[in-house]
Amino acid sequence: MSAAPAVGALVVDTGADRLGEFRGVVGPHWSLRPVGGGAEWEAEPGRVRPADPMERLRAETARVNARSRGERL
Repeated sequence: MSAAPAVGALVVDTGADRLGEFRGVVGPHWSLRPVGGGAEWEAEPGRVRPADPMERLRAETARVNARSRGERL
């Protein structure tokens, strides 16, 4: 990915093998947040790709399940 995605876009950090929401640019890195909540991490933009449809579906299912358990996201 060369240009930063929209805030909230689901992306995969291939360097860490993690899916997250794009939160913004921090110096030379991109800030990503786990879909179910948790601590943000920084990723190298060259190692980030858009999430595919199946990854987006899994993330949305995890988010809905967390909400149904009363977890704050």
